[in-house]
Amino acid sequence: MKRKMALCTPIPEKFMGFINEQCDITVCGELKHGKGNVAEEQTRKECMGHELVVLGDEYAGAGTIKAWADSGMKFMGVAKGTPATVDYRAIEEAGLELSYTPGRNRVAVAEFNIGLMICAARKICLAGTGLQKGEHLGQAVQDIYDVPDVKNVVWGPLDENHPFTDYGIGFELYGKKLGIAGYGAIGREVAVRARAFGMEILAYNPYMPAERIEADGSRAVDLATMLSESDMVSIHLPVLESTRGIVNKDWFSRMKPTAYLINTARAAVIDQKDLVEALQAGTIGGAALDVYWQEPIPANHPLLSMRNVVLTPHMAGLTTDVDNWSGTMMGEEIIAYIKGEPRKYIWKVKK
Repeated sequence: MKRKMALCTPIPEKFMGFINEQCDITVCGELKHGKGNVAEEQTRKECMGHELVVLGDEYAGAGTIKAWADSGMKFMGVAKGTPATVDYRAIEEAGLELSYTPGRNRVAVAEFNIGLMICAARKICLAGTGLQKGEHLGQAVQDIYDVPDVKNVVWGPLDENHPFTDYGIGFELYGKKLGIAGYGAIGREVAVRARAFGMEILAYNPYMPAERIEADGSRAVDLATMLSESDMVSIHLPVLESTRGIVNKDWFSRMKPTAYLINTARAAVIDQKDLVEALQAGTIGGAALDVYWQEPIPANHPLLSMRNVVLTPHMAGLTTDVDNWSGTMMGEEIIAYIKGEPRKYIWKVKK
């Protein structure tokens, strides 16, 4: 007799042959209705009575998980790097383990993180937006393809109205020090790429052996050293009770006044008011942020008007490739469960 599986997230075809042989699959949640179109109540109803429940971005609170467990759920998976959309305690109380997909978007976030660093260092977003707004442009011409024969084309003259004067000229990543707060899957991927740019990596992670960090070519340092020496500080911390608001005025006061803060993790680890005040006062040089305390970011937020800040709309972990990585990991978990083999990606409740 086949097992019953409720599937809410895509799994690559290379796994689906075996899974289809072993399971009767009900397509549910966002896989059926589309991204952002499913309420928890609908997910609960659709996934009821299945032995395997595999979620993507769907929410499942304590009541939903208890209902699924009471109706026969034995396997639960969430295809996310941090399964914050489900109630961990309820899963534990049901006597179940939670499969998830750690590091599924580590490459996507790491590449984006480097992009933010370059944009911040070289004023790319500020300058690009300025041109599109009509700043520092030449006079309109009748034929843009009829260009003068000039050997050395420059954006001049270099006066008080020049973009270099207005936006600043920025600095190179080469030879600079990058502080990484949280040397996990994403922090390590950022370090690998930053070293390729010639940066020195100062990694702060008190829960990881120094020799493991230094085997990658990074320096394992304490918090004080990372903050005082780094030209950029990149945040890669999970949101726990112990980390909520940990990046605060104490951190900023110990950073270089020219240093930039980069955050593609979660906004909750940063004290919002302290960051705004540090940027306004020039306590730190600037910031590049992809995540916020409220999303979408409110239209009147002071960050939106700061010229020393690069902002993007929570897109670091989103690429056309991520679903394949998470689907591959989750496919491996499903097959291991069906075969009665140990699973590799089990979420441990953290405090």
